[in-house]
Amino acid sequence: MSATIIVPARLGSTRFHQKLLHEVRGKPLILWTAERIRDEAPEYSLYFAVDSDRMKSVLEAAGFSVVMTDPELPSGTDRIAAANRTIGATRVINVQADEPMVTGAQIRMLDALLSDGIDMATLGCPLNHDKDYRNPNNVKLVRAANGKALYFSRAPIPYIRDTQGVYDEAVTGHDGVLTHLGLYAYTRAFLEAFASLKPGFLEQIEKLEMLRALENGYSIAVGITHDALIEIDTEENAIEFEQAVMERF
Repeated sequence: MSATIIVPARLGSTRFHQKLLHEVRGKPLILWTAERIRDEAPEYSLYFAVDSDRMKSVLEAAGFSVVMTDPELPSGTDRIAAANRTIGATRVINVQADEPMVTGAQIRMLDALLSDGIDMATLGCPLNHDKDYRNPNNVKLVRAANGKALYFSRAPIPYIRDTQGVYDEAVTGHDGVLTHLGLYAYTRAFLEAFASLKPGFLEQIEKLEMLRALENGYSIAVGITHDALIEIDTEENAIEFEQAVMERF
């Protein structure tokens, strides 16, 4: 049986005010993501875990299933755990609401990663540019030889000593140094365990929820994708996405 996709959709955003309702070519960003998931992965059940009546109305008017969640939940994974107590899926895929270019291949890769013994899975894309390496909005991911995550950070990791910290051709495209993509998969048991844990020190200072899992000894499997995404964190990202849409259509 396929996993169920649950998209955490929080209206508040500190970097880009109410970004999920920001319109791109006359359509709210949340609907670009919703329609993309439906078109790319129609075999999966799809729900949205939302925290506002406005978001609920927009999604339901377009025919999508919605579960209301507490606006005070500390992370998207906590929001999904709360929603899944209503939905009851045994395996869950988390697609971020601000990822309107997600692909069906990425969703299916996450589903396949949830094999026996895997608590949680995510994806990374090889890092290619120094500007992305230094951008704190671009989360970096390093993984071990066994494919498990070692650490996630907004800082430029790993530090490249031979180049005094400049990201160069020696490491470009290496599978051990990745841009993290906001896509996850988890078992129901892991979701419940995660939601029972308090946000950890590293999670709170980096503002990265996956660090709560690492801080508590859980492993995170990392799949490699070469399909880069545009995550809408700023108005500049929204402009970049609109340009991509115009080129595609």
